[in-house]
Amino acid sequence: MSKASEQDRLFEKYNIRTDLALESHQAVIEQEGPPELPGVKVHTEKEEGITLTRITVENDIGAQMMGKAPGNYSTLEAPGLRVHNRDLQERLAELLAAEIEWFFQQAELGEEDAVLVVGLGNWNATPDALGPRAVENLMVTRHLLEMSPPELRHGLRPVSAISPGVLGLTGIETGEIIMGVVDRIGAKAVICIDALASRSVDRLCSTIQISDTGIHPGAGVGNRRLAINKETLGIPVIAIGVPTVVHAVTIISDAMDLIEKGSVQNPEGEQPPQRVQFSVDPGAILGNPKQPHNANPQNDTGLFHKRQIMSQVLEPYFGSMIVTPKEIDLLIEEVSDVISGALNTSFHEGVSYDEVFKYLS
Repeated sequence: MSKASEQDRLFEKYNIRTDLALESHQAVIEQEGPPELPGVKVHTEKEEGITLTRITVENDIGAQMMGKAPGNYSTLEAPGLRVHNRDLQERLAELLAAEIEWFFQQAELGEEDAVLVVGLGNWNATPDALGPRAVENLMVTRHLLEMSPPELRHGLRPVSAISPGVLGLTGIETGEIIMGVVDRIGAKAVICIDALASRSVDRLCSTIQISDTGIHPGAGVGNRRLAINKETLGIPVIAIGVPTVVHAVTIISDAMDLIEKGSVQNPEGEQPPQRVQFSVDPGAILGNPKQPHNANPQNDTGLFHKRQIMSQVLEPYFGSMIVTPKEIDLLIEEVSDVISGALNTSFHEGVSYDEVFKYLS
């Protein structure tokens, strides 16, 4: 089963669209109820302001449950990343570098093996410009090492970087461009940086996911292109992504869930949830007036009616309307600096953290 079809299955069954393995796991747990999923391992570590979650999808059973291809997924959550916190950015970049190095070890990548970094996305659209922005501050060294004596190469890895653009700008599939470059320069691994879609507005530009399952450009916004993974390129592919958009259908779905439950949280957080009195039965809003108010909202009938309502609300943009924060330009700039700093550190042993963080201005 392909990654694309797995994501389609997740949407069809749970009405969820997300590129984050963490959110997929949480959604399945919420809907199905078991504390653990067969074929899926989860490990969580926390420190001040940062949560690291490692998810391993071990087999096809776990992949079908999660809607994600078998492999490793690491997610770094730092809500403070959405505010200009230099200390948090540095600590996050350090943790991200350690995770990237772990993925290098899993891929059995040598210290001097050449790496190609690909900044995916459209630099003309700010929410999709994460990849091109991130490669701007990379320390590319392949051209320098070829002309340097061996004694000066210690601690530096041959690194190349490209921003191939998107099909609408070039007329060429991004995957085809990468295939040609990899074949020509003899890269041993590819690092793809791309913007993702989330099902939670709280995770926009505050979460970084790393995986070794490759990437489908445009999948998050329903525009799937040629897959970029080990199967298509023949070498390990590590994907680094940050959610920058959320589907409008997700926001409407969450709002309808609140209506359905008939409760809201006090913004101050000091009072328990208060019951909301409705003049219209939420069951009628969901398109099923005969359904009791306390019926299970997650059954197939409820989901069917919910999709009908959302389809009508979003017509004619259903399935394609996405939302992004108004300060997305600043958020993209800061999170791309964090990714660049982490990559520079993990690529080159001879580069210290202090030298790397000069990019985090």
